[in-house]
Amino acid sequence: MTRLSVEFLAAGATQPITSAGNTQLGIAVLAGIAVIVLLITRFKLHAFLALTIGSLALGAFAGAPLDKAIASFSGGLGSTVAGVGVLIALGAILGRLLADSGGADQIVDTILARAGKSGGRAMPWAMVAIASIIGLPLFFEVGIVLLIPVVLLVAKRGNYSLMRIGIPALAGLSVMHGLIPPHPGPLVAIDAIGANLGVTLALGVVVAVPTVIIAGPLFSRYAARWVDIPAPDKMVPTRPSEDLERRPSFGATLATVLLPVVLMLAKALVDIVVDDPKNHVQRVTDVIGSPLIALLAAVLVGIFTLGRAAGFTKERISTTVEKSLAPIAGILLIVGAGGGFKQTLIDVGVGQMILDLSKDWAIPSLLLAWLIAVAIRLATGSATVATISAAGLVAPLAADMSTAHAALLVLAVGAGSLFFSHVNDAGFWLVKEYFGMNVGQTVKTWSVMETIISVVALGFVLLLSLVV
Repeated sequence: MTRLSVEFLAAGATQPITSAGNTQLGIAVLAGIAVIVLLITRFKLHAFLALTIGSLALGAFAGAPLDKAIASFSGGLGSTVAGVGVLIALGAILGRLLADSGGADQIVDTILARAGKSGGRAMPWAMVAIASIIGLPLFFEVGIVLLIPVVLLVAKRGNYSLMRIGIPALAGLSVMHGLIPPHPGPLVAIDAIGANLGVTLALGVVVAVPTVIIAGPLFSRYAARWVDIPAPDKMVPTRPSEDLERRPSFGATLATVLLPVVLMLAKALVDIVVDDPKNHVQRVTDVIGSPLIALLAAVLVGIFTLGRAAGFTKERISTTVEKSLAPIAGILLIVGAGGGFKQTLIDVGVGQMILDLSKDWAIPSLLLAWLIAVAIRLATGSATVATISAAGLVAPLAADMSTAHAALLVLAVGAGSLFFSHVNDAGFWLVKEYFGMNVGQTVKTWSVMETIISVVALGFVLLLSLVV
C-alpha cells in the first residue's frame, strides 16, 4: 500500500473523492489557490476564511461531492491542530514569559555590553545573535516588536547606520521563523510531509547559520549604503523590563530558551547513533526529546527561571500565561485551515497527480517545492500560508525519500515561503513604519534581504542533499 493510500484510509476514504482527470485536477488546484489569493489580496479577507472557502472551491472545481469536500477539510483541520496546536501554544507561553520577565532584555543587554568593547565592529554580529536566540520561541511579529526598541536605541546611542544594525536583527528573526521549529510554519510542514522533527531541526540549524550570516551582517553593509537613514525618534517605545525591580540572569534565561532545542537535538542524535527502539537511553530521549515534552519542560522551567526570578507572584504568572494564548487564536485557525486545505488536496487526488507529472519533469523535488512556495508567497504575502499550502502539495514527493531528504524538503518549502516580501505582506509594513522608511527604501532593504535568505537557504539545502 502506498503512502498516499494510507493517507486516504486515514481520512476515512479508500479512494480519491473524485474521479477527475489530471487536467481537471490541475485546473482545480489553480482555481482553488486563485480564490485564496483573490480573497486575501483583493477583498482583504482573513486568511482563515480565505483558506476555508478556497478548500471548498477546490473540491467543487475538482468535481467532488460537497459533503466529501467538507469532511476532508474538517478532518485535515482537526488533525493539524491536534498535531501542532499545543506546540504553538507552549511556544507562545515561553515567548511571553521571556518578554514580560525581562529575560529578553537581559540577553540583549549582556551581548551588547560585550560587543560594545570591540569599538562597534561586532555590533551587527551581536544583533544577529540576539535575534536568533530570542527568535527561537517567539513569533516573528512579536520578535520585531521586542527587538525594534533595541535596534533603534543602539543605532541612536552608538551613532550607527540604522540598516547596519537593523538588517542583522531582522535576518535573525526571519530565518528562525522560516526554517527552525517550533515556529508554526516549519511545524506544520514537518507534520504534512511526515518528516522527523529532530533531523529537520538539526539540518535547519546547519542551513540557518550561514544563511543568516550572509543575509544579516554581510548584506547589511550594502543595505546601509543604499538606505542611509537615522533612527526615528518617535518610534522608540518603552522596553518591557523598565518597570521591573529585577530581571532573570543571562545564564538562566539562555538555558531556558535553548532547553527545548537541546532536548530535541539530543533525541535526533541518539536515534542516529543508537538506532535501537529497545535501548533504554533511546527510549528516554524519545520521550524527553518529543516536541511536546521539550517545550512543556521549557515552560515549566521558565516559570521559575524567568517568572519567579523577576519577582512575579503566582497570580502574575497565571495572568502572563493567559495573555500569551489570546494572540495565537488567529494563528491556530490559519494553521488549521491550511491543514484542511492540504487534506482536501490529498483527498481529491492532487498528490498522485503531482507524482505522475513530476516523473517526466527534469526539476528536482527540492527545487519544485521551493518554486511552489515562492509562487504562493508572492501571491498571498503570507509565509505561513505559503508553507502550509506548498507542504500539502509536495507531501507525496516525500514518500520514497530518506529521513534526511524529507527534512530537506521541509526546509526547501520554508526557504521558498520567505521569498521577496512586498506590499501584500504585513511584515513589510511593520518594518517600513518602525524604521521610518518609504516603500522604495523598504524594498531595497527588507525585501532584498528576504530574497537573499530564500535563495541562499535553497542553495545550502541543495548542497546538503548531495552529501546526506
